Amino acid sequence: MRLMLWCAAVFAALSFCGQAAQAQDVTLTARDGSLSIDGTLMGFDGEFYRVETRFGMLTVDGEGVICDGPGCPDLTATLAVLRITGAEAPGKALLPPLLAAYAKTRGLALKLEPQDAGFIAALSETGTDQVLARITFIPSSPEEARAALLSGAAELAVSATADKGFGARAMALDALVPIVARDNRLPRISTPDLAQALSGEIRNWQALGGPDMPLALHALAKDTSVQQALVARLGRDVPAVVIHDTPEALAEAVARDPWALAITGQAQRGAARALPLTDSCGFPLLADRALVKAGDYPLTFAISLLTPRRRLPLFAREFLDFLDHPAAETAVAGAGYIDRAPESVPLTADGLRLLNAIKGAGGDVPLAELKRLADAMAGASRSSLTFRFEDGSATLDARSRENLRLLARLIEVDAFRGNRLILAGFSDGSGDGAANMRLSESRAIGVLTALSATLPGGTDPARLPEVEAFGEALPMACDTTAAGRRANRRVEVWLRPVFTDSPETGN
Repeated sequence: MRLMLWCAAVFAALSFCGQAAQAQDVTLTARDGSLSIDGTLMGFDGEFYRVETRFGMLTVDGEGVICDGPGCPDLTATLAVLRITGAEAPGKALLPPLLAAYAKTRGLALKLEPQDAGFIAALSETGTDQVLARITFIPSSPEEARAALLSGAAELAVSATADKGFGARAMALDALVPIVARDNRLPRISTPDLAQALSGEIRNWQALGGPDMPLALHALAKDTSVQQALVARLGRDVPAVVIHDTPEALAEAVARDPWALAITGQAQRGAARALPLTDSCGFPLLADRALVKAGDYPLTFAISLLTPRRRLPLFAREFLDFLDHPAAETAVAGAGYIDRAPESVPLTADGLRLLNAIKGAGGDVPLAELKRLADAMAGASRSSLTFRFEDGSATLDARSRENLRLLARLIEVDAFRGNRLILAGFSDGSGDGAANMRLSESRAIGVLTALSATLPGGTDPARLPEVEAFGEALPMACDTTAAGRRANRRVEVWLRPVFTDSPETGN
């Protein structure tokens, strides 16, 4: 069992605790005597030695060598250590229930003790109380978290922003939403107006359709992960008149001030009211769970665990793998965030999409094409697994590559039995209608090709999706903006029930 692997993993005197003074000389000798390496032992995770040698840092498989010297680990020790740092609010909200779910699925006991702003947790065997793993979480700014990963002072970092210098495993999804006080009567705000308000160009509620009152812009501190996620979307800092250290303080202050405006994660909006968002064409942009999962809401972001570009201890890898477990998804939802588990909704239940199709239909989308679209949607459901592409290319973006892996796994276990899978391709509305139809079909075929390559050999071809293309017939957002066009260029996964006649029965 994989559990037994990390339970037996040995963290020697050197357990990646950042205690450089404990580093000692060792000699690693191949079991057949053919090779010997001298150096300073920097760490041992129960599987691999990390040794600083005259050739540089080397990682050596422990099964193939014999360790000799004062720095060799005590192989009777069974304690795994996992140090996590990063964003405070999502870390404190998500990590404890995830660790509790992890412990429950593996029959272990969890003890969690608050420590200042973070916590210390211990996983132990039930009955013996032998501690098998110790986990710490210490909140830090994004810059401090990255530095801790690079220096080896932490194995994982909670973050709301991606960083090309690190790996990332998503724990949960969230959505940036504008918030106001509940007695603020503004019915909605468009994305262009929101951008102008957040940049300081709009300073009075009257410009947004409200009363003649000054707009008080609130924001989180610049060194918070969620604020950095917002700044990355805006491309500029927010000139707020009031700065808050925590999302809770931000939401509480906005809820008290009828003329305040802020943007925060949906999971941390507290008593404030989420202000409905539209795009520049008036298309509603809803932060509903299924739409966030599908990436249709433009301000969706992932809460991830960043990983350094080095081999992690076995227990850390086991915990990262657990994030795909159904128990982990349940824990995420219970913490108030949006889990990543695929879900489906009836296509006809979303009247807004059909309304958008009718409103956005131009000369390149004749009535016959709208009827074909309506017929295809009738009785079908849409999965939240949606595929979008890197700007200016046919390459799937990072989230879509994850969706491809999830879809392949579901097909492999025959999770869609009783349904016919369809990859429905769509384009934006720029350019010629016939060319857009071909582009949408090409993208859907590209996803099918990538899916086929991901599935194991011998997969029943009947389980593979069919391809249908609808060009620009079903816009998600306004084509006048780059973000809207990107949202419209997509491939959706549809499920259409397959009805078969029941065999006759007789005596």
